[in-house]
Amino acid sequence: MTVPLFNIGGFTIYLFGIMIAIGVGTGYILALKEAKRKGLDVDKVSEFLVYLIIVGIIGGRLGFVLTYRPYFFLTHPLEILKIHDGGMAIHGSLVAGILFSIWYVRKYKLNFWKIADLAAPGLAIGQAIGRIGCDIFGYAMARPWPWGIKVNGQLLHPVQVYEFLLDYIMFFVLWRKRDKIKYNGQLFIIYVIFFNINRSIVEFFRAGNPMILPPFTIAHLASAIFIAAALIAAHYIKKYNTIEKDETPVQSKKGFIDIVVVVLLMAISTVIFYYIH
Repeated sequence: MTVPLFNIGGFTIYLFGIMIAIGVGTGYILALKEAKRKGLDVDKVSEFLVYLIIVGIIGGRLGFVLTYRPYFFLTHPLEILKIHDGGMAIHGSLVAGILFSIWYVRKYKLNFWKIADLAAPGLAIGQAIGRIGCDIFGYAMARPWPWGIKVNGQLLHPVQVYEFLLDYIMFFVLWRKRDKIKYNGQLFIIYVIFFNINRSIVEFFRAGNPMILPPFTIAHLASAIFIAAALIAAHYIKKYNTIEKDETPVQSKKGFIDIVVVVLLMAISTVIFYYIH
């Protein structure tokens, strides 16, 4: 169960839902900012992103249903609709989002890799913010580290904190590199590799996911597949997706400001997480 915050008219508002909404909104705004910088049709990109958000939520839920608890949901199909109770698989969101994006950009004759690049930083910060509300904890700590969180009398690894801190670092790297890529699609490739490395690291501390060959879980396998696919894609697309020169350059002097903003986001997110829990 996710953490309930308050009740409005009989409807319970959960931390997970609030953080997801804030993360999605932040990523959406940054993606539109990038669309404008890249000289794209902002209205068309905005429409695409709205559909992508919906598809990503559906894909994330179905990914969890099919991968982690298929028998339970097969016997309790109405439980699939209870997203507020938790249960989303980020790899499911990625697969659904990529497949939908391929169909959409072909239909409207857009550049898939250029669109993917503008979305990459927004995806990173959206995941970081959304993870604050996640209520899945890690294994019990072998020794009492001060950042551990006590749940049911046990001091556990706060895997949510590990992941959102790594995701904020990923966002900073992508945000600073967004006008230094050598081919369309490079930023998205970096995102896919970076995120799956982050997830693989966190997975060693996270409890509850099905094991394949201890200590490796099904999430490790999914991450390895995504990284391999990204490397293969990079080998082919860099030959055919050169960068146009009409993009507005990023001001290099803002690097220090970006560092300060990311560090503040890390600090604020950590305070919110520990205060709530």
